[in-house]
Amino acid sequence: MKNLNKTVLVVDDEADVRNYLKSALSNYGFEVLLASDGLEALEILKNQVPDLISLDLVMPKHSGIKFYRDLQKNKQWLKIPVLIVTGHARDELGKVDFDTMMMQGPGVYLEKPVKPENYIEKVCQLLNLDIPREIIEKKKDDEAGYRQKMLESLSKADTDSLKKAFEAIQKK
Repeated sequence: MKNLNKTVLVVDDEADVRNYLKSALSNYGFEVLLASDGLEALEILKNQVPDLISLDLVMPKHSGIKFYRDLQKNKQWLKIPVLIVTGHARDELGKVDFDTMMMQGPGVYLEKPVKPENYIEKVCQLLNLDIPREIIEKKKDDEAGYRQKMLESLSKADTDSLKKAFEAIQKK
């Protein structure tokens, strides 16, 4: 894959997640910088400004929301698009930070576990890049597969139960 001359800073406290996202990005030609928390990410930003930041919310030392607030204080960093990638959007560990980020922050997120094609698609959208053709094709194939499974399930379903379900929906 050709080099896109675009750099993504991946900030996540889990090494497996950092490496997984790095692999996905590298496979599509992105340069990747890695940080295990917000403090490490701030140090990286002092030397190199990425085109996009992929940010986990719940991290020790310096959380995603603290890091995001630090970004807002620097005019050069303020313009960097941020993609939130979290597994804690709806649990007690991260819900408050997540809600705050959605109201004040970038408003763009993916929930873990994330499929590489969905991740690359969001990154490309935020950077105004064309989405790679193979990702578009994979998503079409996935949709066709889901449709086929749904049709198979419906064909095996009890028609009386389906009628009752539709009637119940229509009454509401």
